[in-house]
Formats: sequence, C-alpha cells, structure tokens
Amino acid sequence: MRIAAVQMDVCLGDPQENLRVIQQRLEEAAEAGAKLTIFPECALTGYCFDSREEVLPFAESVPGPSCERLAETCKRLDVFAVMGMLEAAGDKLFNACVLVGPEGVVANYRKIHLPFLGIDRFTDPGDQPFAVHDAGGVRIGMNICYDSSFPESARVMALQGADLIALPTNFPPGGECTAEHVINTRAMENNVYYACVNRVGTERGFSFIGMSKICDPSGRALDEAPHTDEAILYADIDVERARTKRIVRVPDKHIIDRFADRRPEMYGRVCKE
Repeated sequence: MRIAAVQMDVCLGDPQENLRVIQQRLEEAAEAGAKLTIFPECALTGYCFDSREEVLPFAESVPGPSCERLAETCKRLDVFAVMGMLEAAGDKLFNACVLVGPEGVVANYRKIHLPFLGIDRFTDPGDQPFAVHDAGGVRIGMNICYDSSFPESARVMALQGADLIALPTNFPPGGECTAEHVINTRAMENNVYYACVNRVGTERGFSFIGMSKICDPSGRALDEAPHTDEAILYADIDVERARTKRIVRVPDKHIIDRFADRRPEMYGRVCKE
C-alpha cells in the first residue's frame, strides 16, 4: 500500500476551510496512488485555543458532520484517511484523530498524554485503550503528538500487531529532537512503519516546525518534509516486512528479534506510579 502524509497549514477556528483543504489534499494524494493519507493533529480546527469555552463550538461528535463529509470523499476515491480533530462526547472534550474509509468511520483515538500547551490545557485525557485497526489490509495504530514521548504507547500497538503507527502532531519549537530522532527510534525499536505528520504555519505566537517524516521498520526515513513549507510525503508499505520481527543479518551469527528477546518480567517498575 502507498501511504501519504500531508504537512499543511491550518486556519484556527475555521473547520469548513480546513476540511476543504483536507479533501483537496486527499484528492491529490489519491491521484498519486496513496490508499491511506494522514493529516496533522487538530487539522480540522486548529490547536492554540485559549479556553475550553472558546473551542466547544468547534468540537464534533464521532461520527459527525465533518467525518461524514470526509467519508463521502473516501468512498468516491476508495481510500482511507486519518484526520486530527476535537471530539465532543457528552460533557467530555478530547483531542482526537479519526480513521475514515470508504464505509465511514473505522475508529477514533483520543490523546492519552496531554502536555500543558494549546488546547491540551483544556481537553480531557483519552479514556480508550490503544488499539489497532485494519485499513485496506494494513494494520494501523494511532497516537497523537506528545504520545510519541512515551515509548509504551507505540509498543502496546506493536504487540497488538500494528504494521503502521500514525502520529498526527503539532510540534512547536522545542520538538526538533523528537522530529529528528524519536520518530526513527519508535519505528526501529518496534519494527513498524511510523508516520509523523506535523503542520506548519503560526497560531497565536506559536510557529510550528514541520519536519514530517515517514520511517520504515529499520528506522530509516523514507520521505521527509522541510521545516516551513506545505508538502505531501509518500511511502510504500510492505506489511510482511513490519510483521517479520526476526531479522537475520548474518545466519547463525547475528539475529535480532526485539519481540522474542523481551523480558517483561523485568519491567514491572514501568507500571508502578
């Protein structure tokens, strides 16, 4: 499967315009052969809101109006998309992303790890466990931005059989090291494809750093975007490569299997407060 990652600017508080651009970029990616296209964190709404009250008019249910419009485009193009948005669920407000395909919403993910930044100051922590979903034969897991700083997030989904982890993000200045190094590491240590999809542009004094990247299971970058410009990245996913955890570098002399070689009985401290 060919996948695409859309590094784009976003208009704060203008979901109609953002959705128009998302649909347009989805068309472009589909024309280039992408069957799955990933968009940034909060691509539908923008990120730098100053209060919960300010953002509530832009939060939607899942499924909801924007998901339905995106699903119509996915059905027409026979593709899948991951889109960052703000989800309203009862009296809860989540920084979320949604996986949408030709048949509608496949799944959503609610950001579990929340930094003190932007809308995350006012959203509720994600309340759903990490999960893996099928998207046209590729098993995909979803994280959002700060989740990438917690290696357990990707490892849980890798253990569930993820071929690809999608990371919609809004990295501001200070996130350069994560963009340059952590993304490659998450791919390598889990032997999965990993797509970090950041945004560009400025909102209320925060300039986002771009640097989107798609890595293969060895941690090698397959495609990268610049700091400041909008771009669409592409990569071809070989699911068998992600599913083959036993890597024979030199027969009988050098074999790596980061799953078989795990020692969970020694990791108890990780789960203690």
